[in-house]
Amino acid sequence: MQPAAHLISKRALLNGHLRSLGRTLIAYSGGVDSAFLAWAARQVLGSNMLAIIADSPSLARAQLADASAFAHEREIPLEIVATGELDRPEYARNDASRCFHCKDELFTIMEEFRSKRGFDSIAYGVNMDDQGDFRPGQLAAEQHRVATPLREAGLTKQEIRELSRAAGLRIWDKPASACLSSRIEYGREVTRAALGVVEQGEDALRALGFRQFRVRHHGDIVRIEIAREELTRALSPEMAAEFTRIFKDLGFKFVTLDLEGFRSGSMNALLAAEVLSRGH
Repeated sequence: MQPAAHLISKRALLNGHLRSLGRTLIAYSGGVDSAFLAWAARQVLGSNMLAIIADSPSLARAQLADASAFAHEREIPLEIVATGELDRPEYARNDASRCFHCKDELFTIMEEFRSKRGFDSIAYGVNMDDQGDFRPGQLAAEQHRVATPLREAGLTKQEIRELSRAAGLRIWDKPASACLSSRIEYGREVTRAALGVVEQGEDALRALGFRQFRVRHHGDIVRIEIAREELTRALSPEMAAEFTRIFKDLGFKFVTLDLEGFRSGSMNALLAAEVLSRGH
């Protein structure tokens, strides 16, 4: 499958940006953006790149396994490093700056790794669409001078998916995913126990055959978001009973299904406008 001419041009821009970075570490999560970036860097830089995935309680085991499998399939060199953001009080308190402290932890560790191993640059998979959302992690990336090759090439999320599909990468249509901490309402402490409950709940939804969803933790209440195209199946009495059984067994007192369906970043709707304006 040949991509459109404008995508070929953007891919050439991306390749040029990657070459300019020299020996490069790629912050890798296994999501579409970082997976495509790691694959492209491997194509352009060969052995002068290394993907780094951060292993922490906020990374679901299923996501870690899939990310590792994709790297193996595509012969992308990968190292797993442990990060300790959960040990930072400013992260665990889970206010609007949580993502900043997460990325600050990651890029601090990657900078130490870069220095010790003789790499020139660090890059991550932010794209053009990410500029319009509340993403305080981008501030941490800027402070650590992390390169943004996808954004520099002018690539949107949909264009990254199209290029991934054209390259035959199985992740081209992988549902969007964020860390497990993003499922816990702001102001509620992020703990290993809460993360474990969210992960078990999402594993259960995946086992039921749902593809795009989130388990939102609101204390005694769980708010389940499922993609609109899958809501009809989720709204049956039989499925309601199954949701109730699963999530009450996990310790929730009230089980709710969000009728707006899945939407990325829905927890941000609880933040004041002035907080959102400081997110970049």
